[in-house]
Amino acid sequence: MPQRCFSGTHTAPAASLFTSMKTLPNPLYYLENFHLVLDWIRSRYSDLLIEDELAWIDRFSAMPQNARALLVRFVMRKGNLFRSGKLVYDEIGCPHEAACALVAAGWVDADPLLDPDLLYGLLKKAELLELLKPYRPSASAKKTDLLDLLHEAFPEPVSFGRLHPESTERIYRLSDKVEKLCRRLRLMFFGNPYQDWTEFVLADLGIYLYEKVRIDDESRGFRRREDVDAYLHLHALRERFDAGEEAEIILRELGEPAIDNEWIAGRRAKFLYQIAQFHEQRGELSLAMDLYRQCRYPGARLRCVRIHEKTGDHHAAYALAQSAEEAPENEAERQQLERILPRLRRKLGLPKNPIVSAKIFEEWTLILPRPEQDYSVEMEVCRLLSTDNPPVYYVENAMINSLFGLLCWDAIFHPMPGAFFHPFHTGPADLHAPDFYTRRKELFDACFSQLDSDAYKTAIRKRFTEKSGRQSPFVFWGALDEEMLELALDCIPADHLRHWFNRVLQDIKSNRNGFPDLIQFWPQEGRYRMIEVKAPGDRLQDNQLRMLDFAIRHGMPVSVCYVVWSEPAT
Repeated sequence: MPQRCFSGTHTAPAASLFTSMKTLPNPLYYLENFHLVLDWIRSRYSDLLIEDELAWIDRFSAMPQNARALLVRFVMRKGNLFRSGKLVYDEIGCPHEAACALVAAGWVDADPLLDPDLLYGLLKKAELLELLKPYRPSASAKKTDLLDLLHEAFPEPVSFGRLHPESTERIYRLSDKVEKLCRRLRLMFFGNPYQDWTEFVLADLGIYLYEKVRIDDESRGFRRREDVDAYLHLHALRERFDAGEEAEIILRELGEPAIDNEWIAGRRAKFLYQIAQFHEQRGELSLAMDLYRQCRYPGARLRCVRIHEKTGDHHAAYALAQSAEEAPENEAERQQLERILPRLRRKLGLPKNPIVSAKIFEEWTLILPRPEQDYSVEMEVCRLLSTDNPPVYYVENAMINSLFGLLCWDAIFHPMPGAFFHPFHTGPADLHAPDFYTRRKELFDACFSQLDSDAYKTAIRKRFTEKSGRQSPFVFWGALDEEMLELALDCIPADHLRHWFNRVLQDIKSNRNGFPDLIQFWPQEGRYRMIEVKAPGDRLQDNQLRMLDFAIRHGMPVSVCYVVWSEPAT
C-alpha cells in the first residue's frame, strides 16, 4: 500500500562524512577552499578589512604550503589547543616543521602555559595518573576524580614542555588574534556563525547540492565594518547567555541598538525577547515588561498583555489587547487575542461581543489496539487507510511547501541584492524579512499566473526534474516521488494551491508549519482530503487550528482523526 515517510533536512553522519573525505582527489582540498574564501572576501569586502587584516592575508598566502595547511587544520578543528601527536596528515608531513613559520609569525604558541582544567582536557587518564604519581592517586579512580588533585598539584599554569622535558611531543596553541580573525572572515563569507568550512566538503562530495545563483560584486551580507562587529558582539553575548552567564551582565553589554541594519536589528530583537522570557519565567515581571516593550520581535506585545493580566492591571491589558486587535501582527496573535479579550471583558464587567460561530471541520474516531511498544500513530493510520484507490501518504508539512517551492523556484532564488552572497545558500538570506514578498511581488505574481491554466503543472514537473536534490527552504526531496507528485497535480485544484501558497507567503516562518499529517487522493474523481491525526490524549495545537480554520474558510477538504485505544491502560 502506498505510504511515505520523509525527513525535512539532510544530515551527513560525521563518520561517513570523514570517511568520504578521504576520497576527495586533492588532499589539500581544505587549503584550496580556505584560499577561495580569502580571495572572495578580498574581492568583495576589502573595504571592510583594516590594514592589519589585509596584511595577514598577504602574509598567509606567502607562507610555505605545509605551514598554511597546518594553520587551516587548526582553524577547522574545535578549540585552540592541539597535541602534535594527533596532527597526523600525510599532505603536511612533520607538524613541528610545518609549525615553525607559524610560531615565528606569532600565530601559534609552541609551548603555552596550561591551567589544570586545560591539562585535564588534553591528557588521557593514564597520563594524568603518571603525572600525579607523587600524590598517589588510586589507579581505579575515574578520570573526573583526578581534577581536584590536579588543581592541588598545579595551582599555577605550567607548560607541557616543563612537565615532559624528555618528550618530543608538543602542545600548540592558536593565537587569539588569528582565531578571532578567522572567525570574522568565516562570518563575512557565510553571513552567519553556523555554517563552516565543511560546507565546501559537503558540496564537493555531492552530499549537499546548492542552487547556482548569480552573485554580483554588490551582493554582500555586510555593508559596513560596524555591521560585522555588531554581529560578532551579539553572537558572543548569545553564547555567554546560553552558557548561563547572568542576564544582567549580558543586558549591560548589549546596550542600546546603534547599528542601522534591519537584518542585525532583527537578531537583536529576538535575543532581547529571549532574555525577557528568562526574566518572566523567574517572576521578574517588571523587568520582563520593560524588555518586551523595547523589542519588536513577534509575540512581545502579547507577552505585555499577559503580564498586565498576571499583575491584575486588567484595564492596561484590555487597552493594549484592543490596540493589537486593530492591527494584529500575524494569525497567531489574532488567535490569542480572540481568547484573551473575552476573558478581560468579563473581568472588567464589560458586555460580551457577539459570538462569531466557528467554522466546523470534519472529526472522526479510529479505534486501534494499544501498541505493545512505541510507534508512529500517524504512520499506522496511514497504513490502515491507504489502498490502491484511494492511496494515503504521510506528508505533514512537505506536500504544500514542496509544490510551492517548485512552482516559485525562480522567484525564491532570484538574485536580489543582499539575498545571496556566497555559493552555499539553502535559500535567500532575507527569507523571514518583513519585505521578503513585497520585494519579489512581480516575480511571485508571474509564478502564480501559471495557476490560471495547466501551465503550473508543466512548471512544477520541470523544476522537479531539473532541480532534484538541490537545497531549498521549501522542497522536501525525501518526501516526494514522481507518482505522488502526479497525484497531487491531478487531485488538488489550482485554486486550492493558490490559497495555500498565498498563506505561506503571508508569514513564511509560521505558515510553513501546521499542515495536516496525511493526504488522501481519489485520482478517478480528481479530489483529495487532508487528515490531521491525533494520538490518544493529544490535542490540536494552535498553529494546526489556524490551518484547519483557513482550509474550511476556503472550502478545502480537511478532517481530524482521533485515535482511541481499544483496550484500557494496564
